Amino acid sequence: MSDYVRPVAVLVAWAIRESLRRRVFVIVTLLTVAFVVLYSIGCSAAFRQVNDFVGPDNVDGREFAGATLNGLAMFAIMFLGSVLAAFLTLSTVRGDAENGLLQPLVVRPVGRAQVLFARWLAAALVCTGYVVIVYTTVLIVLRATGGWSPDRVVGPGLLLALAVSVLAALCILGSIGLTATANGIATFMVLGGGLFAGLLGQVGHGIQNRGLEQAAHIVSWALPFEALYQAALSLTTADQVGLTRFLVQLGPLGGGDPGGAWLVPYVVGYLFVVATVAMAATARRDL
Repeated sequence: MSDYVRPVAVLVAWAIRESLRRRVFVIVTLLTVAFVVLYSIGCSAAFRQVNDFVGPDNVDGREFAGATLNGLAMFAIMFLGSVLAAFLTLSTVRGDAENGLLQPLVVRPVGRAQVLFARWLAAALVCTGYVVIVYTTVLIVLRATGGWSPDRVVGPGLLLALAVSVLAALCILGSIGLTATANGIATFMVLGGGLFAGLLGQVGHGIQNRGLEQAAHIVSWALPFEALYQAALSLTTADQVGLTRFLVQLGPLGGGDPGGAWLVPYVVGYLFVVATVAMAATARRDL
């Protein structure tokens, strides 16, 4: 067992160090700082105006504003985390093989499966750290500007981190047969397709179109980063009732939908299937 774990640990540490050296971190950091600054200004303005909110008596204006702002933040975190995950894994197999970086690694005692697992684990750890930091910052901003906090705090952040890790796994799978550029395009098309399906599902829910809801549900589980994102949104307003809950569930960019007790086990199985396919495809590839 140690003969397998030790090389993986070394590769994970190496991959994390290489990831932190890439210029993409400068870009992501600048984008994140800009987002936090603009988000803080927007939250401050929104909560100042919430006292003048006029609506149905059973709609909590502050809750509605807080949930909407939080939903926008979670979408941004999901997107920025996915950008980071994609750039860390775009060239895991084909790109590194063509650059001559992969061949020295896939020799005994380090095999192809260990390299794939280590690269995914490194990307997942880096992206999880990023998501946790930005998500915590958003919670602090919401609390400081409006005295608002989501109904659940820890669960949504963990689900977002897992969602980004799923996307990283799909990106590694794509890197086996696609160039870095093509894989990047494919990854963001998959991300956009999943998020758009979630938005259509909420539209279907709003107009009571069961067929549209069911189609969106199938897509969100076929691309489970979307199901995890929806479950995270759902947890943030888990204690709301009535019209307020209905409005915040619609969400600004796709709303919440509880994934149920089987969602996380399903995602674990999904990752296992993706890993199996990736290892089988890599084994047949001439590096």
